[in-house]
Order: sequence, then C-alpha cells, then structure tokens
Amino acid sequence: MKFVTFTVANGLPTPGAIAGDGHILNIAAAARAGGGVPLDDMLAVIAAGRAGLARIASWLAEPPAGMLVDSREASLLAPLMRPTQIRDCGNYEKHVSQAIAAAQQLRARATPDPEATLARFRAAGAFDIPPVWYEQPLYYKGNPMTVVGPDADIVRPSAAKLMDYELELAAIIGGPAKNLSEADALDAVFGYTIFNDFSARDLQSRETSFRFGPAKGKDFDTGNAIGPYIVSADEIADPEALTMIVRVNGVEKVRTTSGNMQHSAAKTIAYISTDETLHPGDLIAFGTVGDGCGYESLTFLDDGDVVELEVEGIGVLRNRLVSA
Repeated sequence: MKFVTFTVANGLPTPGAIAGDGHILNIAAAARAGGGVPLDDMLAVIAAGRAGLARIASWLAEPPAGMLVDSREASLLAPLMRPTQIRDCGNYEKHVSQAIAAAQQLRARATPDPEATLARFRAAGAFDIPPVWYEQPLYYKGNPMTVVGPDADIVRPSAAKLMDYELELAAIIGGPAKNLSEADALDAVFGYTIFNDFSARDLQSRETSFRFGPAKGKDFDTGNAIGPYIVSADEIADPEALTMIVRVNGVEKVRTTSGNMQHSAAKTIAYISTDETLHPGDLIAFGTVGDGCGYESLTFLDDGDVVELEVEGIGVLRNRLVSA
C-alpha cells in the first residue's frame, strides 16, 4: 500500500491510501464510518499496526461509499507530517569519503594559502574516515518540526550560500520496539519513504569543525523533505536493492542503488534500538548514497532549482529551492 497525507480545498490534513484509478481512499473518514479505532492522522495509522493495515486493505478492496477522493482535487503533504523522531545515518563509504574531502576543501579555501592548508589537513589524517564509522552505525538526530512534503518550496536559510540536496532512503518504524536483533529488525518497519535533508554546506562546514553538529547547517524550517508516499514494508522486497536517481532541473545527476551500505538496514535499525525504544513514526534515514549530493563535487543549488529524488517502488520527491 502507498500511504499519503492530503488536503482537499484547503481542508484539514487527512491520511489516505492510493486506491488506483486516480483516487485516494480517505482513511480517516472510512475509520469513522466503520467504527473501531480512529485513524485521524498518519501517526495513528502507523500506530494501529497490522490490525490497522488489515482494515485499510479491506477498504481498498471494497471502498466504502463516498470514501474515495479524486486525486486531481487533492494536494499531497508530507505523508508523515511530524515524525516522532528523525535519525539520519551515514552508511555509504563513497559519500562519506567524498564529503570529508569536500569539507576540508571548503575549510582550506577560507585560509590565505589553501594548498598549504590542505597539505596540513592530509598530514594530520583529516581526510581519513574515522575507524568507528566502520565499526558501528553512526547518526545524528534531525528536527521533526521542519518536515515538508512533495512540491513544497525549500526556503534558503538567510546566511546560507552553498545549498545542497541529499538522496536518501528512509524507514518509518511501526514500533514500539527495543533491543531488536538483526534478524527481526526489519519486522519493526511500517514502510519506506524518500528523505531529502537539504543542507547549507557553508554553515555545516564551519559548525562541524568543532566536532558538534550539524546545527544550523541542517536545522531550519523546510529543511527536511519526505514523500511523496510511505510504501508499506511488504511492497519493498529488499530495501538494499532499489534504483535511486537525482535530477536537478530535469538533468540526471546520478543513478545508483540503495545497496552497498557499510551497515545493513537491519543492522542499523537494530543498533539504534539498543537500550532505546523506537516509537511508531520514528524515521530512520540510511544515509546519502555515493554521488547523491552536490557537496561531493562541490556543486551547489541556485534559487529556483528544482530537485527530484526518485526511488524505485516509492516515487518521485520534488522540491524547489527559493530565497526567503
């Protein structure tokens, strides 16, 4: 199933499921009509678990009268407008290596002798991936209050000059779950979506020199885009075998796969669950794929640029960068 959050004629955000033939099932209305547990937002849908999925599947098979919405009359929002938490990992060696190199180059450019500075950085091992990255999944926590959906404008932070996109696959946790094993970790996944944590690389580069962060480099309104759908886990046979594409203004920048993670999706989720309960609606992004952002080649977005992230089986997440 493909889940959405939509509005019609400026109405309230409503959870839905793609019903085919150009229609969306109004899950909230169907639940009210059928009785039982209310499903008034996507978090409630996720928290309802397998029983909730079974109810929705029955409505899709035989839609109740008046519960289908013409998709042409609906506007899609982020399918999960307020994730319970956001955790974003770094799981792709090519991206990590190239991003580290780009960060050192940006820092060197701000010095009187960039080449000499780069030589000092190399001698100090600043271009090396820290050993801990190979040993365990690593992540930062994002801001769930800054989430937007498909076709939303991304507003450039006032101090940012070097704006960037990131091509990522994310899991939405069904939970609650704690101390998962790798063998059962994927059973805790409700579904998968596309994640684009837009980044102000000049701010990020400066901030992370303190070995904190990211802070304002990624923490700004509209900074986290997800969507267009959450696809139920049963429809994604292997989350590490999906074709992933970036286009900027219609020009393809990379075509790759979700494979070759340093730490598998299952290992990543299991590790994060260690001694910490994962809750319904938690979003875990597995990291930017190699060449999945402009930072790696030191190319950045201009105002008005349209970024499209496409992931096989999920769809296309489209956003435009604008100035404030």
